[in-house]
Amino acid sequence: MFILYKYIVRNAPRREETKYGPSIVCLGNICRSPMAEAIFRDLVVKEGLEEKIVIDSAGTGDWHIGHPPHKGTKKILKENEVSFEGIKARQVEKEDLTKFDYIIAMDNKNIADLKSFGKTEGYIGRLSDFVPDGGWTDVPDPYFTGNFQEVYDLVTEGCAKLVAFIRNEQGI
Repeated sequence: MFILYKYIVRNAPRREETKYGPSIVCLGNICRSPMAEAIFRDLVVKEGLEEKIVIDSAGTGDWHIGHPPHKGTKKILKENEVSFEGIKARQVEKEDLTKFDYIIAMDNKNIADLKSFGKTEGYIGRLSDFVPDGGWTDVPDPYFTGNFQEVYDLVTEGCAKLVAFIRNEQGI
């Protein structure tokens, strides 16, 4: 899957922009994807890449539009000193599929839902695609499991690999 992924990204149409970025997607945009947005942003800032890489998150559902992250997400991010300032839930829009270079889903259901929004110009895949030897496929939804620590650990691993991948692929 990872080799196929590299082929898809390398051959995806590019916009004439200097910033590259993923939009990270989950179901409601209050647990997993805002956590990933915050962690990814933190990594990008620590590496001094905020002028080259942008980040966003969204949900496939519309239940939580405008809401801040879930209290469990906020708690685990605070414990790890990761800012979630300014993050509010929003729903995926059709334009996102052409606006972002990478649409990164938390699970296979998210991918199926994303495909209903239309065709992308970049890549749609799972966060786990960046950790092929990680032993996990889907990031479990802590809204249902309550295990925010497990999700934090998986998302942190995936986001670190995603940042490295984007740096390598885009030469930044």
